[in-house]
Amino acid sequence: MAEALGGSRALVPGLRVGHFTDLEALTGSTVVLVEEGAVGAVDVRGAAPGTRETDLLSPENTVEKVQAILLTGGSAFGLRAADGVVRYLAERGKGFPTPGGVVPIVPAAVLYDLGRGKVHRLPSPRARAKTRSPSKGVWAGRMARAIPSWAMMASLLAWALLR
Repeated sequence: MAEALGGSRALVPGLRVGHFTDLEALTGSTVVLVEEGAVGAVDVRGAAPGTRETDLLSPENTVEKVQAILLTGGSAFGLRAADGVVRYLAERGKGFPTPGGVVPIVPAAVLYDLGRGKVHRLPSPRARAKTRSPSKGVWAGRMARAIPSWAMMASLLAWALLR
């Protein structure tokens, strides 16, 4: 299942939210994409947090904007979904400028949801491709009748960041 919130459906202009769900494994990924960048912040808590690039969001660091935020299942394996988002943004020249080219900033957080569904399936290259490709996957396809709670949470999070 892939859903998209973008264009005229976006809560905030310039913001796209996408979601991929594996209904058999009961896991998925939600991406908030702001290609032109937005200020981000994070508060990591818990006994075993799984994150990627969240340290970049500390105010004392060089990076001032993020191009996307990824919230995903799949435990540590799910963080691989950020690779597809980074690739998508890099192909479009979106990211933090460096002498070697732009580096997309995509902080990600993961939750442990392995073993909840009918099958045990780690995030696949197919799911990662759906996370990164605007022509097929999270930014394409029909809108679902109800927005998944993670997609709504990501939309509200991005709205708060951009206010």
